[in-house]
Amino acid sequence: QLQLVESGGGLVQPGGSLRLSCAASGFILDYYAIAWFREAPGKEREGISCISSDDGSTDYADSVKGRFTTSRDSAKNTVYLQMNSLKPEDTAVYYCAVEYGVYCSGYEIDAYDDWGQGTQVTVSS
Repeated sequence: QLQLVESGGGLVQPGGSLRLSCAASGFILDYYAIAWFREAPGKEREGISCISSDDGSTDYADSVKGRFTTSRDSAKNTVYLQMNSLKPEDTAVYYCAVEYGVYCSGYEIDAYDDWGQGTQVTVSS
């Protein structure tokens, strides 16, 4: 059974850091492009980061560039999202999603085939 499970969310103060994990079962994450999305209350789900399969190249939305980093751990079949310098506007439910292709092709939600259940990130003092 194919499954993605996010973890690592929580409450953090502005300026703090969190690392989210996206663990896969039933398939090998290394073979595919993996993206991170987030959905804040009252807002549409937005793509914020993607890591390609072939060369591990990454892409980031302007809103998180320079603060967030995505990476893979092949041995753990897991993708991470390291989030630094967090701001209140980063508060959202964060999701990872897999596109059964090698390269990141953008953040069209319909392009992604399977999603995790999401993990809540709250940035507040």
